[in-house]
Amino acid sequence: MPNAPHHSPSRPAPAALSLSDVDFSYAGAQTVFQGLKLAVSPGEFVVLLGPSGCGKSTLLNLLSGFMAPDRGAVRVNAHEVYPEMPELGYVFQAPQLFPWLNVLDNVRFGLKMVAALPAGEQVAKAMHYLRLVGLDDAAHKWPHQLSGGMRQRVSLARALAPEPSLLLADEPFAALDVMSRRHMNEELLRLWSELGQTVVFVTHDIDEAVFLADRVVVLGRAPQGIDSELHIDLPRPRRVLQTSRLPRFLEYRDHLLDRIDHVTRIPA
Repeated sequence: MPNAPHHSPSRPAPAALSLSDVDFSYAGAQTVFQGLKLAVSPGEFVVLLGPSGCGKSTLLNLLSGFMAPDRGAVRVNAHEVYPEMPELGYVFQAPQLFPWLNVLDNVRFGLKMVAALPAGEQVAKAMHYLRLVGLDDAAHKWPHQLSGGMRQRVSLARALAPEPSLLLADEPFAALDVMSRRHMNEELLRLWSELGQTVVFVTHDIDEAVFLADRVVVLGRAPQGIDSELHIDLPRPRRVLQTSRLPRFLEYRDHLLDRIDHVTRIPA
């Protein structure tokens, strides 16, 4: 497990993020959330799982401050997200790299947005995170010269470089081939264990959810919100091949398959 702040047993650690009685609907559309409650502990890796249209990406946008709830409170590190956006890292499904910037400057861009660092310190920190994702030798390449997996690693380095306490990820590995996706899953867990950040990760892939998570939150069809939660008790560090063969991994996967089947079933 990543290092987390130590707290007295009599005084539980405050939530790294929380949603309290949150309502949200798009203008002229169906309500997405109604009275949604969710709390995530510091250093916890939470995966959001559910059918298309259940509000997974909307939930990330509420946490990031990209959108405001109609009612209720969204807090990151005990501070309300509104009117100020929280300091966080966000990894999108597509890498969203600037094609006119090389790899190093793409990672530096995130630092320029959130930290008033001298240019030399920006370069040093960007190179540090490129080394962490194994791309320091590609620092002066252009995005079009990289594979899909490499571009997503650059995107991850850019999100991590400002060293936010919260990392949001919206299906960041969905477009990768199976082997690249497995590698990125393992890399993400390695970085998380080193950096100790709180992570909220969206996926449609049940195996990916079980492999990554401390806790899987299953969302039902809108506006149901949270259908169920499953705490994942598997040994860390995790490797895809070894972990996916554990009997408990298969039990967790079967349980989540049942829940997803339940929430996607259209009532008669």
